Amino acid sequence: MRKLIITLILFPGLLSITPIKAEEIVLRNDSPDRHVVVPGDTLWGIASRFLKDPWRWPEIWGLNRAQVKNPHKIYPGDVVILEKTRHGTRLRLAEDDEYGVKTVKLSPKIRAEQSGTAAIPSIPAAAIEPFLSQPLVIEKNGLDNAPYILGSSDARVTLSTGNIAYVSELPKDKGAAWQIFRPGTALKDPDQNGSVLGYEATYLGNAKVTAFADVSTILITHAPEEILTGDRLVPAPGTIFNNYAPHAPDFPVKGRIISVYGGVMEIGKGSIVTLNKGEANGLEMGHVLAVYRRSQAKSLKGEVTQLPDERTGLIFVFRVFDKIAYALVVQSTQSIKISDAVKTP
Repeated sequence: MRKLIITLILFPGLLSITPIKAEEIVLRNDSPDRHVVVPGDTLWGIASRFLKDPWRWPEIWGLNRAQVKNPHKIYPGDVVILEKTRHGTRLRLAEDDEYGVKTVKLSPKIRAEQSGTAAIPSIPAAAIEPFLSQPLVIEKNGLDNAPYILGSSDARVTLSTGNIAYVSELPKDKGAAWQIFRPGTALKDPDQNGSVLGYEATYLGNAKVTAFADVSTILITHAPEEILTGDRLVPAPGTIFNNYAPHAPDFPVKGRIISVYGGVMEIGKGSIVTLNKGEANGLEMGHVLAVYRRSQAKSLKGEVTQLPDERTGLIFVFRVFDKIAYALVVQSTQSIKISDAVKTP
C-alpha cells in the first residue's frame, strides 16, 4: 500500500503557499496517476479514486477551515494529477498553457469562473436535492401559527398539482414561493431517555401565490403527496449550496442514527439518515462520520454483554439543524440499522 506524505501543498486559487503538518495519508493501491473530471463526478468520488480515506481530501489541497466551506471549484474537463516532487507527493490540477494543452504549473494562480459550466458538487446532487429544502425540522406546535389552506372553490377533498386553493392570513412580505407541510414524526434521542429533539414535518408540495388578499389565492405547482384543508404553508427557502469539501470533524463525535427516509429498517449506500446531533454539537455540512454497528450477546449464564462496535460504513452530512442533522450514506460494507453509532472516523 502506497503512502502519501504531505509536507507542502500548492493550492490553486490562493495567492500563498499553504503548509500543513507532515502526516501520512494512505493512497489506494489502484489509484491512478491522473483523473480527467467528467460530468457526474463529485469531490467525494474523485477523492475515493485516490485516497483510502476520502474525507482527508482537504489535507491534500491544503484547505484551511474557512476554505473547507467554500472550496476551490473543479469542473468537467479539469485534470487531477498525482504528482511526485522533492517535497513529497500531492494532488493538484493541471492548467492550460497558451496552446490549450494541460500542463502542471508550479505557482498558484487565480482561476476564473467557467461560464456555462457548473462546478462538480461534493456529493451527488440528485441524491440530496429534495432534502435541501425539506424535510423541515420544527419545534413542537411549530406550525400552529403558519398560514393554512382553507379549501378550493370546487370543494375538492384532496388537492394536487395544478389545483387552485385559498389560504388564510398569508403575509405579502414573504414572497410568492411557498411550501406545504403537515406536522409529522417526533424525532427522539435514544441517548437522552427518548427526549424529543424536534418534529419532522411532512413535505407535501410547492405553491405559488397568484393573488394576495385577506384570503389569498395559490396555485399548487408540485404535489408529491395529497394536500388537505388545514395543511400549513412555509416560505420556500433559498438555495442551499452543496459545495462543502468532505472532511472529518476535528473533535470527537458520538451520535446515533435515529431515523431513515422511507421508513426502511435496513440502510445502505444512497440512503438518507437522520442523526441525533446537530449544529449545537458542532456538526456542519461536509462532515464525514463513520458508522458502527452496536451489537449485544448473551453469555451462557444469560447475561447481556455489549460487543465491540464494528464499523459498517461512512456518511456525509449535508444539512444541519440545531439538534438534528441529515446525512447521505456514501459507503457501506454491510447493512446499517437505526440506532447504530456514528463517530469521528
